[in-house]
Amino acid sequence: MNHELDTTTVTVERDGHVLLMGLNRPEKRNAFTRQMLADLSRAYGLLESDDELRVGILYGCGDHFTGGLDLVDVAPAIAEGRSPFPSDGRDPWRLDGPWTTPVIAVAHGWSMTLGIELLLASDIRIAARDARFTQMEVLRGIYPFGGATIRFAREAGWGNAMRWLLTGDEFDAAEAHRLGVVQEVTETAADALARARTIAATIAGGAAPLGVRATLESAHLARDEGDRAAADRLVPTLTTLLGSADAAEGMSSFVERRAAVFSGR
Repeated sequence: MNHELDTTTVTVERDGHVLLMGLNRPEKRNAFTRQMLADLSRAYGLLESDDELRVGILYGCGDHFTGGLDLVDVAPAIAEGRSPFPSDGRDPWRLDGPWTTPVIAVAHGWSMTLGIELLLASDIRIAARDARFTQMEVLRGIYPFGGATIRFAREAGWGNAMRWLLTGDEFDAAEAHRLGVVQEVTETAADALARARTIAATIAGGAAPLGVRATLESAHLARDEGDRAAADRLVPTLTTLLGSADAAEGMSSFVERRAAVFSGR
């Protein structure tokens, strides 16, 4: 069910402080059209702009995560250099600047091309045992342009990444786990989504929102701009956090030996 957003190919649902985003074109293996790219962009825009949302979960409806791009629909726009993302959206492959809200991605069935790149762009990844992966752009005369050439080697190591990027071969969930493309493997797709919801609930319900945002921002800064850039922000950010209501609540809950109740302020 869609709340707040007028989307046709992506379901958007709030569960407390968690936003669930479902790729919803199951009859076409959730292959991305221009409309679907725009819908997912708006969902990510909501996730990053609404302070009440503390975690996002991305998953696929039906039997697959995604079969990648619907090239017949999308290729002409790409060839003309047109952006598929609306002005009120964000790039779901997170190549457009700072991000402060964590995303958990869930893969099952086919997780092809841009699907792998959506996983690599997220912060925590879970796969069902039936998940099958392929970065097959080189078999179609193009190349990965959603971040795999940047992130795959960083996650898996150079040789491991090139093994799959340069061949387009298929690999399974066990190999994805070995590579670090996913952090956990479950028996079924339902189990994978349930596990994602459990982790999201832990982050959204138990961790201080300002602390989570600062942690993710610092880690992204180190990854994207280098250790020195992140190191220079460590103490100034901590100083700011120590003046927050959440930090005061964290200290009080520790002294009083009770669970903290954070407000995000």
